[in-house]
Amino acid sequence: MQPPHPRVRFALPLSALLALSACSGRGSPSLGPAHPQREQSVPADPWLPGDPGAVDVRLEIDTHLGARPISPLIYGINYDMRDYREQRWGVLRQGGNRATAYNWENNASNAGSDYLFQNDGQASQSDAPAEAMLKLIDAAASISAATIITLSNADYVAADKNGGGDVRRSGPDYLRTRFKANHPRKGAAFATVPDANDEHVYQDELVAFLKRQRPQARLILSMDNEPELWSHTHAEIFPAPVTYADLWRRNHAFARAAKDAWPGVEVLGFVSYGYAGFTDLQRARDAEGRQFIDWYLSQARAAERGEGRRLIDYLDLHWYPEAQGGGERITGAGTSPAVVRAREQAPRSLWDPTYHETSWVRDKHGGPIELLTWLNAKIDRHYPGTKLAFTEWNYGAGNHISGAIAVADVLGIFGKLGVSLATYWSLLEAEPFAYAAFRAFRNYDGQGACFADTSVSATSSDPALVTVYASVQSDRPERTVMIAINKDMSTKRAGIRISHGTEYKSAAVFVLSHAQPALTAQGVLSTLGTNAFRYDMPPQSIAVIVPRQ
Repeated sequence: MQPPHPRVRFALPLSALLALSACSGRGSPSLGPAHPQREQSVPADPWLPGDPGAVDVRLEIDTHLGARPISPLIYGINYDMRDYREQRWGVLRQGGNRATAYNWENNASNAGSDYLFQNDGQASQSDAPAEAMLKLIDAAASISAATIITLSNADYVAADKNGGGDVRRSGPDYLRTRFKANHPRKGAAFATVPDANDEHVYQDELVAFLKRQRPQARLILSMDNEPELWSHTHAEIFPAPVTYADLWRRNHAFARAAKDAWPGVEVLGFVSYGYAGFTDLQRARDAEGRQFIDWYLSQARAAERGEGRRLIDYLDLHWYPEAQGGGERITGAGTSPAVVRAREQAPRSLWDPTYHETSWVRDKHGGPIELLTWLNAKIDRHYPGTKLAFTEWNYGAGNHISGAIAVADVLGIFGKLGVSLATYWSLLEAEPFAYAAFRAFRNYDGQGACFADTSVSATSSDPALVTVYASVQSDRPERTVMIAINKDMSTKRAGIRISHGTEYKSAAVFVLSHAQPALTAQGVLSTLGTNAFRYDMPPQSIAVIVPRQ
């Protein structure tokens, strides 16, 4: 069984999306926007593929079926600017727990439960306004990527970088002495340089400041971070759990103010931490049996009807799977055989109606999770046109080939099923295998060659062991790129058949295996009949296969 091909929801028009992509065909300059009339074109009269002979698994590619543009914004990362030119990210995100109490006027923030509830300058030691944000925007611009900036929806942001541990030990008046009041709207003229000495911080003034400083920035605004956990992660300013009504009030006010300051900027909401937030906002006291995502989308739809413009452009969620193998959660660093198997199968919970993972989420859900199908149905019912984003996700063991296999599978599914934006959150200090999996899509030859921009039909006769994704370049339809993933511990002989209007004579292969976190050229495959290949997939490997004329 294969992932379906639902309708795609894009963050931007396709021409703008393609302009964000810094990828190119091997040895060619970066590709610009596709011609609108050619966006999904492929050569007519496809060659009937031949027979690759006896194989373990059959991979069928048909470029005339399931053609859907892939958003380059799914290839994103949180914060990390190490090797960002080599990784060629599609979007960089400034977010996480630090963003909730971040004071853009002087770059102070509060670490919350991540580190002692301490005010400090970890975001940036500079006092220059929005310095931490501007550096990220500039890094993104240098690789033609977009930037996600988080707008605090809190009542208070940090006033100082003094450290000293828990701010609540600063006295009963610590909210006045260690914090500043945070507001969605200034209600007065914006200053060229904000007044860092007054008692107030304004988020619409931040948006206006960024627009003035970086008018060409491809900017997306996030409505804070993981609100259902604020009473834990930021108990210093949110001692009581947030309610449905309070969260919408905040998102509504801050999104309206932001769009007034920069018309046309897009907004991510509600930036949930996980499944229990999706359903009832972590047992909010005013849930009253209502599914929170349904309710939230309905509020956003009513707001658009009321004022004639969309305020929430993306339903933004975080996804750290609860799947377990041998009693161990896959998002850890474990690499026992049971954990590896569970980790590599877990991406099936994004789409597969036959897959039952071992997790409390599956139990509470009442069967296969089918996360993307489930969420898209909610969007279609409660607020059609809303795009789907995952600004934090991780499947564990980014320093192991099993982590890379899960990442590659997820990226393939995101592209095939029309997720509009996604940014990976590293859970380990170094995740070289996970990053290598991204390069399989964004820079597989080290020269800027990438998975193409349009997903097409790709099926495997045994998707539990081998999965495959295929793409065609919209403005060069003869260019096809495939990614095949072998999850098995043994070599699998794959027979590959490509239905396409171009006759291919050979195929280059680049492989990521357990040996090292790097893609290496593995020679060239020759045809065994028209557009038919046979490839011995190494155990636990990811292969980029590029047919050539």
